[in-house]
Amino acid sequence: MQNAKKSILYPETSMARNAGRHFLQIPGPTNVPDRVLRAIDSPTMDHRGPDFAALGKSCLAGMKRVFQSPRGEVVIYPASGTGAWEAALVNTLSAGDRVLMAETGHFATLWQKLAGKLGLEVEFLAGDWRHGADPEAIEKRLRADAQKSIKAVCVVHNETSTGVVSRIADVRRAIDAAGHPALFMVDTISSLASLDYRHDEWSVDVTVAGSQKGLMLPPGLSFNCISQKALAASKSAKLPRSYWAWDEMLANGKSGYFPYTPATNLLYGLREALGMLLDEEGLEAVFARHQRHGEATRRAVKAWGLEVLAADPREYSGSLTAVVVPAGHDADRVRKTILEAFDMSLGTGLGKLAGKVFRIGHLGDFNDLTLTGTIAGVEMGLSLSGVPVKKEGVLAAMEYLAECARTPARRAA
Repeated sequence: MQNAKKSILYPETSMARNAGRHFLQIPGPTNVPDRVLRAIDSPTMDHRGPDFAALGKSCLAGMKRVFQSPRGEVVIYPASGTGAWEAALVNTLSAGDRVLMAETGHFATLWQKLAGKLGLEVEFLAGDWRHGADPEAIEKRLRADAQKSIKAVCVVHNETSTGVVSRIADVRRAIDAAGHPALFMVDTISSLASLDYRHDEWSVDVTVAGSQKGLMLPPGLSFNCISQKALAASKSAKLPRSYWAWDEMLANGKSGYFPYTPATNLLYGLREALGMLLDEEGLEAVFARHQRHGEATRRAVKAWGLEVLAADPREYSGSLTAVVVPAGHDADRVRKTILEAFDMSLGTGLGKLAGKVFRIGHLGDFNDLTLTGTIAGVEMGLSLSGVPVKKEGVLAAMEYLAECARTPARRAA
């Protein structure tokens, strides 16, 4: 085709233009609101000047509200979520320490591998990638640890590869029931500012997060929210750290500064996003919106005659839905068809789920009409790919969303 010639400046892309905005419906990075993009597109300020101190303090204070942690301390790294994983471990543990982790999916597996590379001894509780962390199994293992050799329990709250939510409050109760002193660390990279998460109430010691999902920012910022227990552990931890060290970050953060050059323009965007989430929409409405979109998507999947990967309704995610394609069909072929026909990106199956599932992201800057368009694109793409489905998913989602709109209490539930 004449329009399909390659760009000299961008040889990886075609010069053919698709009208309208690309539908980025992967579960992160998510769509960045125009307001946040405009905030990022500001002149870079002096990161040692007085204006930056105000910016830094406002971002740190806002993040404490998002973590629901008035008692905790927050640090913001110029890094991806992987950096926040490492920071949580190196600030609290020593080489050879035993860590208990739950295999809930691809990202739990990556965190486990990272811990091993740091010289930690990891016990990985096996899982089927269709369920969250098992509180009973965690309690049983901790009770058996008579010597209290397990120093930390690490769980992914919302497993981005599966669309399964671990019940963090139940895991906390399991740790307490076992009477075990292990630190409790939680990855909220695809749940923070999307799903209800309570760092203080659930007695989490280190919460890990990233900027590119519910916080509606580009990748590039990561976070630790830290309990006093974790801070105490950091005083005797022996794993080496410099860039990730909490002490210098917290000391500088008291006055709004960083010990090294921060991602200044991303912090402009973070301040704008925090205002939108906390002061304009409000966290309760944000959580309700994500739950509504998760339920609408699952109703569409059921109406198609397909299966949601998450097996326990208590663990359904409001951030994303992983859809199982029938045997004999390739989920990546479905994704490719949808991208080429409708300019919409869906998440691929990761690890052992490759080719078996596709993931619909419905988190971040997202509303009912965006979801309806997303479901329509998926339904058409499934049909074009030859996957046998009932063409009733869009209607099922629309009926549910319309009912929520008619019933304000249900919409906010």
